[in-house]
Amino acid sequence: MTDCGCDKAKAELEEYLHNELAKQDAADVAEHMANCEDCTTEHLVGLTLTLKVRQACRETAPEELVEAIRARLANA
Repeated sequence: MTDCGCDKAKAELEEYLHNELAKQDAADVAEHMANCEDCTTEHLVGLTLTLKVRQACRETAPEELVEAIRARLANA
């Protein structure tokens, strides 16, 4: 493995977060982050944002709100 540097790590952070990198590229980014506080911080911000978006997408509207919207759409 080789340290890929900040430019490559930051450019590939999104793919890294979603496990979309080739195995070697992911290993290179992980190795770089193990030794780079700046990239590790960006990774944690991205990870937190990704988790919050996933959580928000699982939430559903209350049934009464859904029914009220359907009723208004039916009358439109």
